[in-house]
Amino acid sequence: MIPVQRLNHAVLYVRDAARSADFYRSTFGFETVTELPGAAFLRAAGSSNHHDLGLFSVGPNAPGPEAGRVGLYHLAWQVGSIEDLRTARDTLRAVGAYVGESDHGATKSIYGHDPDGNEFEIMWLLPRAEWGEHEHDAVVAPLDLEAEIARHG
Repeated sequence: MIPVQRLNHAVLYVRDAARSADFYRSTFGFETVTELPGAAFLRAAGSSNHHDLGLFSVGPNAPGPEAGRVGLYHLAWQVGSIEDLRTARDTLRAVGAYVGESDHGATKSIYGHDPDGNEFEIMWLLPRAEWGEHEHDAVVAPLDLEAEIARHG
């Protein structure tokens, strides 16, 4: 058994690494670690990782992600407070990247797409002591974000 602790970084193939890097910098506040021709490495503000996201260009005619095919479904970026989800939803709506939201019991989530159609999740994790019945559930329910902010904010 490999004793994995956490996901350190993700690497995505995108049509244009510079364009995608601009999206992640302006939408998430990622910092550039380095950019090379056809590649970019970014770090989330406050992260202790060397990089959290790598982007590699595969060209403007590359097909986008397709539902029901083998491959990445989404990445989940965790935020520190339930109020951060409101900011995430507002930001994603403003840039045309918002696709939905869900209540997963132990987590509350907002979803979006990057310029290449890669899906990502912005999620807030309830304190472990509050997971209760959701400890072993895989809930997918509508999110009432304002009610959750009132309860946990």
